[in-house]
Amino acid sequence: MNEGMLQRMNRLAECGNSEANSLESRKKSLAELSKGLAHPVRVEIVRMLENKPAGQRCVCGDIVNAFPLAQSSVSQHLKILKETGWIQGEIDGPRVCYCTVNGVFEYYMNLLESFIHGESGKSK
Repeated sequence: MNEGMLQRMNRLAECGNSEANSLESRKKSLAELSKGLAHPVRVEIVRMLENKPAGQRCVCGDIVNAFPLAQSSVSQHLKILKETGWIQGEIDGPRVCYCTVNGVFEYYMNLLESFIHGESGKSK
């Protein structure tokens, strides 16, 4: 997860912090996470990883084998998902194992819900 997204998630969790709930900060976070899901392959990768049993990670080769795409294309999608805060990767010898970032779904849904219901993002 990129450091900026992690910081925004942590700030949003601090309810008393008015910066955490600023409209611009929330818009930026929502746009960044939405960008990560802006392609059907990335949506499917996130679904695959989220449906793995707890504690089980998915090796990049397994993800590549699940799609009729070149390894380089899948790697680009994984890179975007990492940059936008959806997944994290851990090097395990010659391979990289991926999982979804803990709490990212709840964070995204909270952001999305606040905009759908017209909340301005101001602190309460």
